[in-house]
Amino acid sequence: MYIGDYLGRRSIYSPDKLAIVDAGKTPEWRLSYSQLNERANRLANWLQREAGIGFGDRVAILARDGVEHLDTFFACGKLGAIHTALNWRLHWRELAGIAAETSPKLLIYSEEFQEAVGQLLADPGAAGIKHTMHIGQQGVAGSQSFEASLQGSDNSPAANPAVQAETIAALIFTGGTTGLPKAAQVSHRMIGWNTLNTVVHDLHHDDIYLNVFPLFHTGGLFVYTLPQIILGGTTILVRQFEPAQVMALIEREKATVFAAVPTMYQLLTQAANWETADLSSLRFCTSGGAPLPVPLVEKYTAEKGIRFKQGFGMTEFGPGIFALAAEDAIGKAGSIGRPNFFVDARVVDDQNQPVGPDLVGELILKGPSMSSGYFNNPAASRESIDDDGWFHTGDLARHDQEWYFTIVDRKKDMFISGGENIYPAEIEKALYQHEAVHMCAVVGVADEKWGEVGVACVVLKPGVEAGPNELLDHLRDNLAGYKVPKRVEIMASLPISGAGKILKRELQRLLA
Repeated sequence: MYIGDYLGRRSIYSPDKLAIVDAGKTPEWRLSYSQLNERANRLANWLQREAGIGFGDRVAILARDGVEHLDTFFACGKLGAIHTALNWRLHWRELAGIAAETSPKLLIYSEEFQEAVGQLLADPGAAGIKHTMHIGQQGVAGSQSFEASLQGSDNSPAANPAVQAETIAALIFTGGTTGLPKAAQVSHRMIGWNTLNTVVHDLHHDDIYLNVFPLFHTGGLFVYTLPQIILGGTTILVRQFEPAQVMALIEREKATVFAAVPTMYQLLTQAANWETADLSSLRFCTSGGAPLPVPLVEKYTAEKGIRFKQGFGMTEFGPGIFALAAEDAIGKAGSIGRPNFFVDARVVDDQNQPVGPDLVGELILKGPSMSSGYFNNPAASRESIDDDGWFHTGDLARHDQEWYFTIVDRKKDMFISGGENIYPAEIEKALYQHEAVHMCAVVGVADEKWGEVGVACVVLKPGVEAGPNELLDHLRDNLAGYKVPKRVEIMASLPISGAGKILKRELQRLLA
């Protein structure tokens, strides 16, 4: 198989190279490419023979990060089945809704979710799940042990010649905040072109990457993890993001590449070992998901000598779409950079016509790393891609004369106050310039007079004090009056998704 069996190929080229360090295990696991490929073959053979999994069948997994996610993904790739990773933060009823839409034949889960799985399996929406496998010691009635099943299966090469570039490899669910998440169809073609874009941009054969994103998210599975494995590098997995552990692992394993979202970078500076950790092995850090505050860039540069690259990606495209070089981190602060090599990008008006430099419009994209639409949702697929093949992101953006792009805000995050368009990202950028602000998010809430007004939700740095009026005065000194939120709410923490992003819809519900 020339495509799909990524480990089969990589284990030929570098069988003894360290592929995975699973630091979430006790003791941790260290697997070479040949060992990782053997696990994938054993699982693929079990899936095919014991569970009847074949081409196009969905295999769901509900587990925190660990090598089992990769075992499942690569086994599915060998068979032409579809890896379907579920968000473990969801309620079992939400999972039942997703199961009804995607109809997986098998559910793999870790034992900590045993109770939720029991409830899920009793729901009519999960009727298609015929087999279960548990990671750990315990499972629901009739469930098979993941490790025992692997050990009891043979490791002969598994392959399906029907797998082609357009075969769907995975379903990744969008981070929607209302309704059922849509499942973006990730093809092997999409994976290949994203890997090429990533390699052209920044990866080396000998890189060591520490992944802190959940593997049910495109950031965890596809930003660097899959390109790293295709290229033959080493990837470190953690069960979940723990700042002190991350700092220690970067130092011990001499990681060369690290990626996170701004909230995670903020939390790392509060880790107990921030002052002592040696991060000099890092070639660069990548930030995405939201603009990285300049004071944070300056802190990492001054105290740890870190070079920052910033980028932009999404579930349905790439996910590597834009990149901002490290040398532009300060001079072009707030920009997502320029499109990656094989990505075309435009900013258009409501009539789908390109707008000139420095004008705000919707960001649209075209290129071979685009997803294959949404699973079982042709209407949403048609709505997202226009007649000329451009994918409509729903992001408001602009670009300058040098073709550096900036995300102004999400269309859905923008609100209108007194007839004026208000972009929360602009206000948040100003808030981060205040020395007391650790994290912040601005949301629009209903108002009888103005239609909507802004509310700034702020978490202060430990040991630093600042009141709402002081922060409002700071904003008045930096923004036009109509952009200043109506009030500031000081909070102990902000709701954060599994991918490390601030959940603005949850804040709106709290403030309603």
